[in-house]
Amino acid sequence: MPGPVKASFGYRLRRVQQGKVTADTKAVTQFGNGVYELREAYDKNAYRVVHVVSLRKAVYVLHVFMKKSKSGINLPKADANLIQARLKQARIADAEDDDD
Repeated sequence: MPGPVKASFGYRLRRVQQGKVTADTKAVTQFGNGVYELREAYDKNAYRVVHVVSLRKAVYVLHVFMKKSKSGINLPKADANLIQARLKQARIADAEDDDD
């Protein structure tokens, strides 16, 4: 991922960690409440960060990728499956006791 894209996502994710809402955050409702997407366009490419904020311990980044136009505006099935699996893992990790 290009440096300016990483910097932009890093800045915005830090704001999310601080409880601030960024204007360009989009809800990704196919995964339920609390899952959001950050978007960045750079050098004719589209980049995405999908993260979940509805869990109590942390903001979990579920997937970072360069969007291809194979599926129009929808997420490609492989990316959607990966996000779903990582969301399940994040929910399990978030529910674990802090005493581990």
